[in-house]
Amino acid sequence: MTANRGFDRGRPYGEVERAILSLSRSAIVRNEIASWPGYRPTPLRSLAGLAGSLGLAAVYYKDEAGRFGLNAFKALGGAYGVQRVLAREVSERADCPAPSGSDLIAGRHTDVVSRLVVTCATAGNHGRSVAWGAEMFGCRCAIYVPAVTSQARVSAIASHGASVFRTPGNYDDAVRRCDEDAHRQGRFVVSDTSYPGYLEIPRDVMQGYSVMVAEILEQLADGERPSHVFLQGGVGGLAAAVCAHLWETWGEKRPAIVVVEPHPADPLFRSAVAGRPTPVPGDYDTIMAGLAAGEVSQLAWKILEHGAEYFMTIPDAAAEAAMRVLAEGAADDPPIVAGESGAAGLAGALAAVQDTRARASLQLQSDSRLLIIGSEGATDPDSYSRIVGRSPEQVRCRS
Repeated sequence: MTANRGFDRGRPYGEVERAILSLSRSAIVRNEIASWPGYRPTPLRSLAGLAGSLGLAAVYYKDEAGRFGLNAFKALGGAYGVQRVLAREVSERADCPAPSGSDLIAGRHTDVVSRLVVTCATAGNHGRSVAWGAEMFGCRCAIYVPAVTSQARVSAIASHGASVFRTPGNYDDAVRRCDEDAHRQGRFVVSDTSYPGYLEIPRDVMQGYSVMVAEILEQLADGERPSHVFLQGGVGGLAAAVCAHLWETWGEKRPAIVVVEPHPADPLFRSAVAGRPTPVPGDYDTIMAGLAAGEVSQLAWKILEHGAEYFMTIPDAAAEAAMRVLAEGAADDPPIVAGESGAAGLAGALAAVQDTRARASLQLQSDSRLLIIGSEGATDPDSYSRIVGRSPEQVRCRS
């Protein structure tokens, strides 16, 4: 674990940050996403048994496994990015006001939308969200995945009618291949990572994630404000969206933000140590497939470089242990199904609580209230069963 030397609790959430993510745009995005079929807030579970066993006041777990039936929070981002791309293209090509998602779902602009192709690179969840959005709004979709992506995750993406292409190399190689093909074939990239010259759509995707944070703030009772938030890393989109929303809402009274990454895929940790975006060289093999990224998102880093207080890395074994803790349920806590990446935030929290130095640095005390984002369910059921020793269905039946 490392303290972020760029962190400044007294720094106001300013115009630079609001140009990326803002509460005002979050409200607009929520109104849009709430109009989609199947929208409902996901549960915020209070794990009192786990909190008691750790010597903490509370552990809150935002369970994203049921989000739009897609098994992950990314349903909020990728599909919203698709809607924004299509709305802009329809407005420009048909010389009309930008249509809402409801307009697109109703097929009011099929003549334009059906000719468009959206595309992205993914380790699984983001690509499924983009494919689902394309299916819902009526355009075509091409998804690129690293060669090591499990067949279960590929099949989930293809189930929404997308063409799926396995590419040699890692996630960042898939990003580059996707971008090259998109330029050559006139496709629209809907990525959750940003880089020079490509900022608008990733900003939309991250703003979609903020809907989840708005739900959390409504679900917390008075006096339940978290003191610490443990967030998955990856390219940084989720962590930045949560950090930004809490920073603008609560200012210097916001919780301590701790970003958690796999040992082999830690570009955010490296960037915090170096004080600038720093890629991970070579391959980065980890069971936390959704976090297997080697380069940070430019926009996400602009939020996290001053907003996140700590960065830490964990081994695969820690994620596996956290999956089993959630599946077992402490005391009267309900059993919860979480995938490898979904359990990473809790894995980081458990590691910090059990390490004397980290616990002291983070001031994890008897009055501490932890917020954990359960970012995914069992996106690869076979892998989940091998790790936990029970199938997702068996765990759910115990709740």
